[in-house]
Amino acid sequence: MIEEVVASRTRRTLSASARLLSALKLDGPLLVGLGLLSVYGLAILYSASGQSVDTIVRTLLRLALGVAAMLALTHASPNFLRRLSPWLYALGIVLLIVVDEFGHGAKGAQRWLDLGIIRFQPSEIMKLGVPMLCAWYLHERPLPPDWKTLLVLAVLILVPAALVAKQPDLGTAALIAVGGGLVVLMAGLPLYIIIGGVLGGATVGFLGWKFLPLSAYQRQRVLTFIDPQADPLGAGYHIIQSQIALGSGGVFGKGWMHGSQAQLDFLPERSTDFIFAVVGEEFGLVGLLVLLVLYLYIVSRAVWLATQTNDTFSRLLASSLALTFFVYVFINAGMVSGLVPVVGVPLPLVSYGGTSVVTLLAGFGILMGLYSHRKLMGS
Repeated sequence: MIEEVVASRTRRTLSASARLLSALKLDGPLLVGLGLLSVYGLAILYSASGQSVDTIVRTLLRLALGVAAMLALTHASPNFLRRLSPWLYALGIVLLIVVDEFGHGAKGAQRWLDLGIIRFQPSEIMKLGVPMLCAWYLHERPLPPDWKTLLVLAVLILVPAALVAKQPDLGTAALIAVGGGLVVLMAGLPLYIIIGGVLGGATVGFLGWKFLPLSAYQRQRVLTFIDPQADPLGAGYHIIQSQIALGSGGVFGKGWMHGSQAQLDFLPERSTDFIFAVVGEEFGLVGLLVLLVLYLYIVSRAVWLATQTNDTFSRLLASSLALTFFVYVFINAGMVSGLVPVVGVPLPLVSYGGTSVVTLLAGFGILMGLYSHRKLMGS
């Protein structure tokens, strides 16, 4: 009798939860993954920040703002997002130009607009604006795109990426380019164009290294990636210390808040770009695997949602948002372990950050909204 009552109450609770998620146009499995990752991230951030309560409070406020943006954008229809795309892109371009002229500088970069109450990075807008505009441009055109269409898309992607790289912010510039590039890739590019693009990019990179007036710090990052031991106490210090932290954690780690590299300040930027190394030192291989499994679950669920959308705009945009999240993780984990150059990409929903947290959750709101409106369109 008691078991039947408990089972009945459980069914009613689950049914009420399902109705609430449906009304809010949220995807339950994806929301659970994001929630678990955020909780895990807060625990890691508390340790990495030196047990700073202020850091956690600020992060919670930003998460709340991101959730609010996510809830609002789940109700945005594909038609509304299509109409919004060129305006959001244009706003982003204008703000990037304003930042170049009047932006707030810190650590040798001019990336922020200071509005008194808050500071925000206009470049974050373009993480959504660029893939949205690319998907908008391709929506009414035949696929796969022809050379003329590809040329226009290249300009639409490279202009904001170049403006962001000029700040300088190579990490965000790369993510903007990747977000737009993934839309183009999902449009069905032939293999010979993909190979040609890779070879062309390598050629441009080589010529840029030889002949463009790159700043000293940009050149140093590439040289440090090739051989961090060439300057172990200078440019190579970050990557060497992060590798020490990752290796010293072993299988099970040294314990939460007991990592020597992080807690004794040997590991630079430990609460932002290099927080992945804190996970490896304090939670070991097991902790890293738990984190990567959470990321894999979120990405796989997001990709599945993207495949269920109906129209071209929704499919291209949703696929780009899902796969860009994976690129975030790949670049951050790769640069901490020395597999890719250090370009300043945060670990999503784990690193301490402001506008990037809101942008990520807003992107997932768009993704869930595209999926839920697909069901309405198909009914």
